[in-house]
Amino acid sequence: MSKIVLENVTKRFGDNAAVDNLSLEIPDGAFFSLLGPSGCGKTTTMRLIAGLETPDDGRIWIGDKLVFDGRTNTVVPPSQRGLGMVFQNYALWPHMTVKDNVLFGLQVRRVPRKEREERFLKVQEQLQIQALENRYPNELSGGQQQRIALARELITSSKVLLMDEPLSNLDAKLRIDMRVELKQLHEATGGTIIYVTHDQIEALTLSTTMAVMKDGVLQQMDTPNRVFVQPANFFVASFMGSAPLNTFELTIEDGRLVNGAMQLPLPDGYASSEHNGRAVTLAARPEEINLLPSTDQWSVPGRIESILPMGYTALVRVVLEGGSELTVEHDTRELEISSGEQLFVRFDPKTVHLFDTDTMERIARV
Repeated sequence: MSKIVLENVTKRFGDNAAVDNLSLEIPDGAFFSLLGPSGCGKTTTMRLIAGLETPDDGRIWIGDKLVFDGRTNTVVPPSQRGLGMVFQNYALWPHMTVKDNVLFGLQVRRVPRKEREERFLKVQEQLQIQALENRYPNELSGGQQQRIALARELITSSKVLLMDEPLSNLDAKLRIDMRVELKQLHEATGGTIIYVTHDQIEALTLSTTMAVMKDGVLQQMDTPNRVFVQPANFFVASFMGSAPLNTFELTIEDGRLVNGAMQLPLPDGYASSEHNGRAVTLAARPEEINLLPSTDQWSVPGRIESILPMGYTALVRVVLEGGSELTVEHDTRELEISSGEQLFVRFDPKTVHLFDTDTMERIARV
């Protein structure tokens, strides 16, 4: 079993809590991503699991083994935690061949030569590096070096593989290719992977479970789809997505969302009587809004200010009546548009997000 549990874990650097009272459970066999902006505590969390940093408080289990307990001063060293790590810097020995780099961990553990060769043949096939074994790191591309770093950890049969932004040094196309390979590798091995990234696309495409962090505090932990579709608070909603959120401050009045000229029905699932008079923030991603030539109850009139073509779609800046602005990701194949044109902006009642304006926590539908 390689389930990982953190219970009320805190790590401070001076007066700053890099990780603040963090509790989470990473399921056995999960591809678990820690996502958030720089300084949110995601790498520190990984280092605490690995034993490279010591928490100030809390407890950590790896499988059934308690590896840290602040109350009893239990600290299991990194070498005894059964973990493998792949860093942003692949840290390959420049004077060793690919084969020697991959086998180095087994040699240190004094694994018999025959078993080393058998494991090497297996990992060669898994990562398709058969033709590289006699090359040196400076003769490899970035993607090839990444495969070698992975092979070096996989060959040791570690219970858990920790990966700290391993694709950040690769170009955009190669990152896409390596995401596919990592996904296939996880499905083939069934191991637990903990993956640190600031790239939401990586987290959404690779993860079975993901956690979003801010200022050392866990904001939401769930499946990628739920984090994207049902963000727990405004920070999560604003962090996810390829373009900034469109936001509007409104008040719930008699079953409607009202702010001057902007009036929309309250979406299904919200009890009007319970929320009447409540100040809310409506948020909608650019791809969750449509441009229409005619109106309906979920539409408001607007004028196109600018168009940024992106192939089949375009980012369209629209000015609404009253002066509010928003951005729409528009499919140009469905409706031709031009700057200065008057049309209607339609919000999708199934996808808009409502947050309490005071707390910025999500208002759940019933």
